[in-house]
Amino acid sequence: MHSTAEHNDEDVTGDRATVASKCVLTQLLSSMPRKTSDPISQSKETFFYLAYGSNLCDETFLGKRGVKPLSSTNVVVPELRMTFDLPGIPYTEPCFANSAKRDTKGQREPASVAADMSEKAPLLGSGFSAATEYNKDKWKKGLVGVVYQVTASDYAHIIATEGGGSSYQDVLVDCYPLEIDQSAPVPWNPNNKPFKAHTLFAPAVPVGEEPPKDGGRFRRPDPSYAQASARYLKLITVGAVERKLPYEYQEYLNSLQPYTITTQKQRLGQFVIGMLWLPFIMFIFSLQRQFSDDKGVAPPWLRRLASAVFRAVWDSYDLFFKALFGDGERTVDEKDERAPFQHKSVEEGGENTSSSVTSDDEKAPINQRA
Repeated sequence: MHSTAEHNDEDVTGDRATVASKCVLTQLLSSMPRKTSDPISQSKETFFYLAYGSNLCDETFLGKRGVKPLSSTNVVVPELRMTFDLPGIPYTEPCFANSAKRDTKGQREPASVAADMSEKAPLLGSGFSAATEYNKDKWKKGLVGVVYQVTASDYAHIIATEGGGSSYQDVLVDCYPLEIDQSAPVPWNPNNKPFKAHTLFAPAVPVGEEPPKDGGRFRRPDPSYAQASARYLKLITVGAVERKLPYEYQEYLNSLQPYTITTQKQRLGQFVIGMLWLPFIMFIFSLQRQFSDDKGVAPPWLRRLASAVFRAVWDSYDLFFKALFGDGERTVDEKDERAPFQHKSVEEGGENTSSSVTSDDEKAPINQRA
């Protein structure tokens, strides 16, 4: 675990049980086998898969997931925007990256920026909103990511490690290749020729409504409130460097604030929630490993079970643990848990005691709804 606060010997000793329990989960998830004897694994068909979160990073995509892309292309997708509204686990991984529909009519290139694209113009001036809002919502251009060309078996493995198809819609989107020059600004409205790619889309379902049959997930009261862990943000920022994404976008990613535990009560809350819910989560993943089909999709009964478990995690936090242990979604000042604490960004070395989990299933199946 990492923390910006100095740890005494008692803190380190107290965290060992939490680290140990997470290591067990990590080993379970990273051992998810491929079904190499299945017909889909023998198919010569390939898929174009759009990645924008932790799958940008070699450590996750090539390492833990073991995917070997045949090619890759950096792209921008004007019809989508990146969000961090997939609920994770309180105190540990509060949220994960997701995509949402973008209002292309409402997000147009500012006239002042279009008129002045000289070197004197701020690097991020065209991509950031000047309004006061959460840092992670300030990127106003389209979703930036990489399209990997992968085999059918690799694509099935991606589906399996992203939750077995639970709550996701597999959608095709128009992807516009970006310029090789990293200093070139990301276009608001690209006019080059696009191509189609698959991406996993998890639209939020309004509170009180049932999810559609083709995918949907529960949402937090304020979807933009939670901060991602430093561990998770590092995977994205390192991946952006490895994929040579535009400097403009990298600077935005490096400005994001990670969730940081600042009190002993929060650290205790992390331990208690881990001890209470990890056995159930491990059980869900073991079932997913056994019952996912040839395409990596879990059966409906398993999706419902997984959804119930992860909804229960957040219900227990909202109804009991938050009041007892403090905020498990957003960094608070150590002296006043009621006030949000503006911590260092990932680029500035922000760290996080909540981020020692290195799961093969970065989001799965945390983002589900019954």
